[in-house]
Amino acid sequence: MSIQTVGIIGAGTMGNGIAQACAVSGIQVVMVDISDAAVAKGVATVASSLDRLVKKEKISEADKAAALGRIKGSSSYDDLKGAQLVIEAATENHELKVKILKQLDGMLAPNVIIASNTSSISITQLAAATQRADRFIGMHFFNPVPMMALVEIIRGLQTSDATHDAVHDMALALGKTPITVKNAPGFVVNRILVPMINEAFFVLGEGLAEPEAIDAGMKLGCNQPIGPLALADMIGLDVCLAVMEVYLKEFGDSKYRPSPLLKEMVAAGRLGRKTGQGVYTY
Repeated sequence: MSIQTVGIIGAGTMGNGIAQACAVSGIQVVMVDISDAAVAKGVATVASSLDRLVKKEKISEADKAAALGRIKGSSSYDDLKGAQLVIEAATENHELKVKILKQLDGMLAPNVIIASNTSSISITQLAAATQRADRFIGMHFFNPVPMMALVEIIRGLQTSDATHDAVHDMALALGKTPITVKNAPGFVVNRILVPMINEAFFVLGEGLAEPEAIDAGMKLGCNQPIGPLALADMIGLDVCLAVMEVYLKEFGDSKYRPSPLLKEMVAAGRLGRKTGQGVYTY
């Protein structure tokens, strides 16, 4: 299948980032959200991001105008009917995603592929909520989407080879590096990453070192571009905690127990950059 038009559900951080990556690569985009205001905000974010690329001389003004011209914003699912692939990038909430997927499944042509950008919810389970489980797949982009090379492609139990191959080729067309993984809680990247962040909170809570020293140790000793505590602040401590709680529930293994300090900070509302205070103050 040749994917020339992509529909995106959600104009937030992930949705508008995916929209930008597609549009810059020459793919037509229909970005849908619940209100015209939300859509306009998403398009404005893309325009600002492209402006920065122009200032850095990564793209020209003509490239920027062409990319923006490929993005159609809408608050109606009807505008998705010309897409060959629709990517759901809504809030990480199982009930909300199932509601959206059932609505999409009922109005899209049978051959259209649906992908979810979920970072933690079972692709097999989401696929079962549709009548096209063989044409359902996980397509996990990483934030910030325009800058991050990786796309984690997650095959559900029902995902067909043709669906996988079409989405894999599309990721390559975006200039991304796709890796294919099987369905499991956290998939591969977050399965490794979030427990590492959680362990950093154990180390901090036990008073083994100051936050700056912990982050410097992982940056300089393991060649990571950002330390785990600073990364937690960027992701959101509440998100890190929620992921660990999913792992603990799904695997039933105590090694996934959330750090008491992480739980305490979330309870205090210190969630990281988005609240102005987490491990660090912003």
